[in-house]
Amino acid sequence: MAMTSSRKAVVTLPTDTQILITREFDAPRHLVYQAYTTPELIKRWWSGDRGEVTSVEVDLRVGGVWRYVMTANGGFEVGFHGTFREIVPNERIVSSEIYEGMPDAEAVDTATFTESARNQRRNFSSFASSSRYGVWVFATSVSCTGRRR
Repeated sequence: MAMTSSRKAVVTLPTDTQILITREFDAPRHLVYQAYTTPELIKRWWSGDRGEVTSVEVDLRVGGVWRYVMTANGGFEVGFHGTFREIVPNERIVSSEIYEGMPDAEAVDTATFTESARNQRRNFSSFASSSRYGVWVFATSVSCTGRRR
């Protein structure tokens, strides 16, 4: 079964240190989870239209690490990495996320996978402070485009 999406995400800012991104997929929850955790599949979607993913490493276990690298459309390399803190297969993943260009702006991400008429993946990111949140948002927007959005 091919997974499809409206390619639209709903982004909300619950507090000044949190981002919530919700996206619906026309696929069973276990396939959305598989696309989120399998390196060959992550390479196909992670960069969106911002570049080409060149490396994906996933050690899917508590304490294991992940790292994604892409060459952005501007020709420069962008890397993110983190450590898995909690894994409930097909339901929830909690991990740290660090943009390698700004290593002090660590986020804690919680991805939840729900089963419904239109299956959802929700990513909830929280930051230690609003200044780290602002640095992370600015850095990731610049890193992926080469300019401010």
